[in-house]
Amino acid sequence: MTAQSRILYLLRHAKSSWTNHQLDDHDRPLAKRGEDAASRLDDYVAATGIAPDLVLCSSARRTIMTLEGIADLPANTSVLIEAGLYGAPSSDLLGRLHEVRDDAASVMMIGHNPGLETLAALLIGGGDEDLRRRVAAKFPTGALANLACDEDWSDLAPADATLVASREL
Repeated sequence: MTAQSRILYLLRHAKSSWTNHQLDDHDRPLAKRGEDAASRLDDYVAATGIAPDLVLCSSARRTIMTLEGIADLPANTSVLIEAGLYGAPSSDLLGRLHEVRDDAASVMMIGHNPGLETLAALLIGGGDEDLRRRVAAKFPTGALANLACDEDWSDLAPADATLVASREL
């Protein structure tokens, strides 16, 4: 266990478009509603000072567009677009977090349900009970959960995190 607190931001992509049924799921863009949510997300990130050291983003078009909507990330934020996060189950997402270097104090993971929602439920062991119930009941498109933990990324395990905040856009 490290003395340094770690922050994990779990962000489900904003609302995607289903207007073109010819597109592969991986290639679906954001809907107008999703674009609006990404803009509100940018405002929220700026207002709350969210500044991850590392962003791990699924390679799906809608997750990349959600990420691109956040203009206020610090210039020194490392961003990795990873195909392995697309549609990944929570076990794979947790495995990816285990690979994060210890010098990253904060990580934002942008992905998909059900894996992201299941990961949040798996990791959250503390925090405001009402907030925890809401996250457990529904993690909709555009949802952002802020989790804090004292473990090194490689040691992160079920119930190690405290839910600090949750926002639906």
